[in-house]
This record gives sequence, C-alpha cells and structure tokens, in this order.
Amino acid sequence: MKFVDYKRLVASDLHRISGNSRAKTFIRHFILIPEFKYLFWMRTCKYLSSTPVLNKSLLFIAELILRHYGIKYGIGIPYQTEIGSGFYLAHYGCIVVSINAVIGKNCNLSNGVTLGKANRGKRQGFPVIGDNVYIGPGAKIIGAVQVGDNVAVGANCVVTEDVPANAVVVGIPGRVISYNGSEGYINRVDY
Repeated sequence: MKFVDYKRLVASDLHRISGNSRAKTFIRHFILIPEFKYLFWMRTCKYLSSTPVLNKSLLFIAELILRHYGIKYGIGIPYQTEIGSGFYLAHYGCIVVSINAVIGKNCNLSNGVTLGKANRGKRQGFPVIGDNVYIGPGAKIIGAVQVGDNVAVGANCVVTEDVPANAVVVGIPGRVISYNGSEGYINRVDY
C-alpha cells in the first residue's frame, strides 16, 4: 500500500464520521471519538505491514496500540481484513470481524455486529460484504455468505444465506422483506 492510498483511506473514514477531512477535524476526532481512533490505528497497522522500508518496530508499536483500543472499546477487527474506503463504525462495543471477511466501501457496522466464519456445512467460510451496506446493531453474518451492494441488515438479524443487492433483511434466520436497500442509512459518501 502506498502512503497516498493510506492517507485516502483515513480521510474517507474521517469524512464518513464527520462530514469533512480537514486537519482540525482529524485532531478533534483522533482525541475524542473512539471509533475513529480505532479505525486510524487499524489503517496505520495495515499500511505499516505493507511497507518493507519502514522499521518493523513501528508496526509492533502500532499493533500494541490497536490491541489496547480493541480491548478498551470492544472492537475486534484485524487490520489484515480487506476493508474498502469510507468504513464507518456507528458505535463501539462487541464488534467482531473475521480476519478473512471482506468488506466493501462505505459500509456501516453497528455495535454487537459479528462477521464470522462457519466451520462446516454448505456455507463453510467467511462473509463477503458489498458496497454501501448497513449492518444494524446485534446483527450476525456467518459463513461464506455474499451480501450484495446497497443492502440493509436489520438489528439482531442472523444472516446465513446470500442476500441480493438492494435488499432489506430482518429476522432469525434473515429473510428479505423489501428491496428498499440501505438508502438513508449510508451518508457522507462524497469524499
């Protein structure tokens, strides 16, 4: 990853949270907003791990800081996870994402969300989340599930089957109730 790509990812995450990516906003959010603080260190670890020129001791320090904030805020998103630009954590607490999950751009994760692995059965594997997806509080997406673009997953929904684009999914197990999608849930994507 090039530094310009790293900077763009951090700026897109900040813009999704605050509506802009100015230096003053960065400093304020870095100090006061736990979700942004975690995302910053997650992106920093990813950048440092992909840059052989930099001293690996910097990565070690960044990993320690990320781990500290992960424990403090209850966020378990490994920096190795493939995550697109404009990632948004609505609230911290009990967020668990598998290292092999894939998350598209402009995705919203709420507190209590799990994107996890299924160890057996026809959906053995990891979830792949499309672009502009809203995942509500307490939702679980388990196994090799494809969640299409512009999907809204309702609170406490358990998704174990593929979800088509523009769907709204609710319930246990998750079922499509409409095709109104995530419009209105995904904001500030003009970064």
